[in-house]
Amino acid sequence: MPWTMEDYPQSWKNFDELERKKAIDIGNAMLKDGYKEENIIPIATKQAESWYKDASDSELKELKNKKITNHKQDDSANPKLNQKDVHVYYEDEEWKVKSDGAKQASDTFPKKEDAMKRARNITDNRETEIIEHKKDE
Repeated sequence: MPWTMEDYPQSWKNFDELERKKAIDIGNAMLKDGYKEENIIPIATKQAESWYKDASDSELKELKNKKITNHKQDDSANPKLNQKDVHVYYEDEEWKVKSDGAKQASDTFPKKEDAMKRARNITDNRETEIIEHKKDE
């Protein structure tokens, strides 16, 4: 059952209204794609906090009018990747972060330390490991 503005995880109760709505929106999309609730809540929390902090006025306005309980399944989503280790590697003049078995990198960065920070954030949520590659590997 999708979350609503009246029925959502307790950990989101102190969010500002639009920050909570974003967490619910992210969480509902992940539910539709088959992710487990215990994995969704910490991921949606961090993503919503980050998004809300940097959101423009137009993005906030768009979210205010968005229906957050109606999501289509994303066929490219792969919940099984949540149990996979995360690789940090250098390719095409940038550092990339990719889950083991994923088709493509989830994030790219000009600096390795930024890629490692993102990888740590991912693995902390998943309780998996980071596989750090050297620039020339």
